[in-house]
Parts: sequence; structure tokens; C-alpha cells
Amino acid sequence: MKHTRKLASLLLALVMVFALATTAFAAENATISAPEGSTRTYDVYQIFTGDLHNGVLSNVKWGKNGTGTEGDAVDQTTLDALAAVNDKSNTEKLTEIQKYVNLTSEKSGTVSNGSPLSVPTGYYLIKDNGPVGEGESLSLYVVQVVGPTIIDPKVGTTSSDKKVKDTNDTTGTTTDWQDSADYDIGDEVPFKLSATIAQDYDNYTHGYKLTFHDTQSDGLTFNPSSVDVYVDGTRISSGYDVVTPTDPATKLEDGCAFEIKFADLTAIKDSNENALVHADSVITVEYTSTLKSNAVIGSAGNKNTSHVTYTNNPNDEQAGENGETPDDVVIVFTYKTIVNKVTKNPNYDESKDPDHTGTDSDNNKEFIPLEGAGFTLYKKNAAEEYKAVGEELKGDEMTTFTWTGLDAGDYKLVETTTPTGYNTIADIKFTITAEHDVSSDNPTLTSLSGGDKFTGEVSTGAVTAAIENKTGTNLPSTGGMGTTLFYVLGSVLALAAVVLLVTKKRMSTND
Repeated sequence: MKHTRKLASLLLALVMVFALATTAFAAENATISAPEGSTRTYDVYQIFTGDLHNGVLSNVKWGKNGTGTEGDAVDQTTLDALAAVNDKSNTEKLTEIQKYVNLTSEKSGTVSNGSPLSVPTGYYLIKDNGPVGEGESLSLYVVQVVGPTIIDPKVGTTSSDKKVKDTNDTTGTTTDWQDSADYDIGDEVPFKLSATIAQDYDNYTHGYKLTFHDTQSDGLTFNPSSVDVYVDGTRISSGYDVVTPTDPATKLEDGCAFEIKFADLTAIKDSNENALVHADSVITVEYTSTLKSNAVIGSAGNKNTSHVTYTNNPNDEQAGENGETPDDVVIVFTYKTIVNKVTKNPNYDESKDPDHTGTDSDNNKEFIPLEGAGFTLYKKNAAEEYKAVGEELKGDEMTTFTWTGLDAGDYKLVETTTPTGYNTIADIKFTITAEHDVSSDNPTLTSLSGGDKFTGEVSTGAVTAAIENKTGTNLPSTGGMGTTLFYVLGSVLALAAVVLLVTKKRMSTND
């Protein structure tokens, strides 16, 4: 019985030792997990190992990826240097921490969604490998004393967009910044680019590069001298370069019409040498481009896109531009007016065309083209004055008159040359009205009208009308006196003149 009690006591002691050993073993290991649903992978580097209690690491030894010999105790000088930066910024902490980690050594492991990593408790650096989506950044290195850990990276996002203003010459009104506009050929079109700086901007200590890339259609020509740059509404005149191709008719190597390049946003200062750019700052670029004679007419429009490339890795001392925002699109529309000059066909047989459709199987046209006219088009300005749109259009054989590259607004068509034998038409006033998306990722032209007399067609951008000239009027007569009376009257006058001359000569002889 005595031996039995001793054996039971021994077994109980062994159970307690085993339980304590199991607890100690569990405390020496931890799991590092990726955020749920994350698409990114993370490399894990072991700087130190040690015993973890209440977030404090004791008995600290060099880990697999430390700069010391793995398994050796870490000297107090190193630990004191690390403890001294506890109250510093993350970037200042990393400057000190990276002295003690070898990132070129074989990593301790990789973590991804659904694939955690079991590691001894210790001090670890976690490196974000991406992939990085549009507008996103890599996170700053995460360094933690590791117990059970779920990675919580602080990732910044950079965004960009592009806008255009629309001006109506007739009313004199100009819209706010939007996604579409219409203009006359020859107009200078105002554009604005903007980029919102990432929330983690303060993590970048080695400079922050940013470049606006602008691509324009062939119908637009960039005006470099028009560029104005702002940081949070404050205009700046330095800290950036306007990059254009050597030959204005070509594009840059990446297909852009021009670029606005910032070599280092952190170097842009105000008059007191304080940094102008901060997290969430908005950088804007305003400029104009001229709408040229080869501009696309109608719904296809003249597209203009932009995006931004930027520094997206706060751990990269070279500060490359590896981040990119998606393209943003704006579009400039322009239109044309077509006038077809016609007159009533004298041979028109209405009985063959009772519905007045204009023609039948026998080509019985109600109206036929009329040559010899000339037109001048005028546009109404904000002062309510009509100004000529170019020169008069006319030609001996011209029957169709086209004015290309017109904005929405009020117009007046004047027949400035009238075909011989026809009456001059009264001036025709009409309004070009267009509707297009002003807030859309893919703006489109939705409607086009020219008023009562003109038909609008969205695809071609044309407002078209057939303008009829009517012949002069043959006034009625009731016959005439003919020419006999004029012959008789002429003879009488001639005879009277002879009599008068003879009489004067006789009177002279008698005297």
C-alpha cells in the first residue's frame, strides 16, 4: 500500500511536469497570419528570439536573419539602442532596426491568406510583397515582438483624375470642372489634372517621385506655356518639370503628349522652408490645349486621358515610381452645320409623289440642287453681337455649304449671294444644342439638335437643313402701246426742228 502511494505520487508529479512542459513549449511558439481575404504575401525575417511575457522579450538571442551569430545572446548596447527609439516615428524606428537585420539572408518563411507561419516567439520584420493594385502602395516594414500575430499593414492609396471646363460663347457662362465639353475649332480648351497623395506619405524619407502622364487625341495641341501647378491651392513655380517631345507633332516614348514630373515632393517648401506636401495633399495642374482643324466631329469626340505614376515603396531607398493610377478620361466634342441649297423642281409631278417623300421610282424629285448661292454664318456672342464664322462660302457650282468645328450656341445664316432670277431668303436664326455626360468614367454625346429647321445627328455631329430659294415673280400685264407711237413722235419733233431752222435763216436775210 505504501509502495502504491509512492507510485501514485510519482505519476502525479510526472503529469504535472508534463503539463508545465507543454505550457512552456506552447509559450515559445507563435503563429503569424495574413489579414483575412488579403491577396498579398509577406516575407518574415527573424531578428531575435527570446522568452515572451506580457509583450516583453527576455533572454534575447540573435535569430536566423539577425546580423549577429544565431543563438548568441544579444548585447545590452544593441538592446538599449533599440529601446531608445520607442517614442520615435515609424521611419525613425526602422532606420535603427534595419542595422540589425540582414534582408539578403534566406527569410524565415512566407505568410499569405490561409497559409499562416508558426515561429518561435521573438522579434520579427515582416516585408510586404504585394501584389499592388492600381493606386495602392506597399506597406512600410512591420516589425513586432511576436506572440500570436495577425499582420496589420498600413497601406496608403494614391488617386488621380482629369477634368475639363465648358464655355458657351453665346451666354458667356463657364461650367465647373467636369468630364466633357464642346468647343469651336481654334478655341483653347482648359483642363485640370489632380493627384491626391497617399495617407502613408510621411513614411517616405528618401524622396517621393510623382509624374502626371497626359495623352491627347490628334485634334488637340498642348500649350506648354499655359501650365500652372498648385499644392493644396497654393501656386508653385518650381519643383517640377514640363516634359514635351522634341518634335511637337510626335509623342513621348510612353505615348504621352506631355508629362509633369516631380523629382521629390518632400523637397517642395514654402517661403518659411516648411514642407508644402503632406499626406492627403492634392497636387493640381491646370493647362490649355488648342482644338485643331483636324479635330474629330461628332460622338467619337476628342479624348484626353491621364494617369499618375508615383513612389509606392517606403522601404525603397532608390524611391522609384512603381505605383500607377488608372487612366481617367475626358472628352471634347465639336460639331458642324450643313446647308443644302435647293429649289422647287419645275417638272415635279405631285401625282406621282402624293406623300411628298421627295422622290419616287421615276426619280421624280420635288426639290433639286440650286447653284449660284453664297452664305455667311454668324455666331452670337455674350454681348449679343453676331460675328462671322469665317468667310462667305460660295461657288458657281456649289450647292452644299459646310461649316466644321462649331460649338453649341446661337447662330444666324445669311444668304450673302443670291442666285440670278431667285429671291434672297430671309436670315435664318437657329441654335445648336448638345447634351453630353458631364460626370462619367466614359463620357458620351447623348443628343444634338439644331432647332426647327435643322436636323441633328449625334454620330456625325452634323446639324443639317435644306434651304429653298424661290424664283422671282412674273407680274401680270395687260398689253402695251408698242413702238409706233415713239416713231411718230420722233418724226414730228424732227420736222419741227427743220421748220424752226428755215424760219430763222429767212429772218436773218430780211434783216
